[in-house]
Amino acid sequence: MSENGDNDDDRWLIVKGRRWRRTDPALEPSVIEELMSRLGAARNAVRQAKKRGDENDLAEARRQVNVAKHGLGERGEYWWEMTVEDRRRRAEAALNELR
Repeated sequence: MSENGDNDDDRWLIVKGRRWRRTDPALEPSVIEELMSRLGAARNAVRQAKKRGDENDLAEARRQVNVAKHGLGERGEYWWEMTVEDRRRRAEAALNELR
C-alpha cells in the first residue's frame, strides 16, 4: 500500500458492497495499534451503555469512537489529501484526547 494512497485500492475497502475508508498507511504501527485498542474499548462502551440505557454514557462512548476513527484517518478529511505531517499530527491529537 502506498503512503500517498495513489489508487482506490489503497484508499477504500469494500465489504458486502459497502465502501469503507482504509486506515491511514502513513501512521506508525504503534500508533495504529493504540488507536485500534482505544476504538475497541469505545465500541465496547457503546454496547454496554446501550444495554444499560444510559444516554450520557452512550453519547460519550460514541464520541470516543469518532475521535479514534478520525485519528486512524477513517473519518474526517481524507488522509490522502493531507500532508503526512498533518496526518500524523491528527493521529497524535486523537491519542492524546483518548488517553
